[in-house]
Amino acid sequence: MAAYVLNISRIFSREVISASFQFHRYRSCLQRLPAVKPNLLTHQFTSSAACWQEAEVHAAQTADRYKQRPWVYLDSEEYVERYGSSAVWAGYRRNHKGGIPPQKTRKTCIRGDKICGNPCPICRDPNIIINHQNVKLLQQFISPHTGMVYDPTLTGVCMKQQKKLNEAINKARDDGLLPFQIPHVDFSGEDYSNTHDAVGLTSPPPFLSPSEPWYKWIWILTPGVHVNAKVHVFEESLLTLVAKVNTCIQYKLVTQISTDMTCKYT
Repeated sequence: MAAYVLNISRIFSREVISASFQFHRYRSCLQRLPAVKPNLLTHQFTSSAACWQEAEVHAAQTADRYKQRPWVYLDSEEYVERYGSSAVWAGYRRNHKGGIPPQKTRKTCIRGDKICGNPCPICRDPNIIINHQNVKLLQQFISPHTGMVYDPTLTGVCMKQQKKLNEAINKARDDGLLPFQIPHVDFSGEDYSNTHDAVGLTSPPPFLSPSEPWYKWIWILTPGVHVNAKVHVFEESLLTLVAKVNTCIQYKLVTQISTDMTCKYT
């Protein structure tokens, strides 16, 4: 029992000595450290706040510059560091459930102020702005072999941005900023020749026989019996209507003349 108490006392004294040594060492280190003035802390805080404000102002100015001239972003160092020499949609893969990817892209990635998860290659970068003058961006979505616009299932662009992309490409082609191939059409020379009788010189009447038509390409058509019957019925009805109209006009004239004579001599 006495040996057990002796061992406990030795361990306790050893821990007390080590703790006192650590305390004196920490106290000496604190004395060596220079005193920090409160003014230095406030200066560091104000300088960091000013840096944050400058960064926000610089970001806003950059965004405004890219909105006015969106094609400048594709030549900037920021674009090269982010995308390199590849297209903006290269390597993009939409997150989806299961092993079968969706057959259509989403309608839009931005609804109001909320951005969905894993947005499309155009919506995820606010500096990429679709414009008909941004030719380098539009060329990334056009096949160099066929000249057709890539399908959105390949690029991953949402339907809203794809619609804007198609409109910008069409406008750029209309303005001559993007080349496009006109489909080849074979025209027949007969449609554009002046040797046809309808567009050629008219032959003089003396050289024509009485039974020959003025133009050779006009065929004399003889109406059938049913057509003649319909024409006769129409003529009879038209003549009857004209006779009735003449009768009414004559009756109105006689009535008007008699009324005038009565008013004159009464």
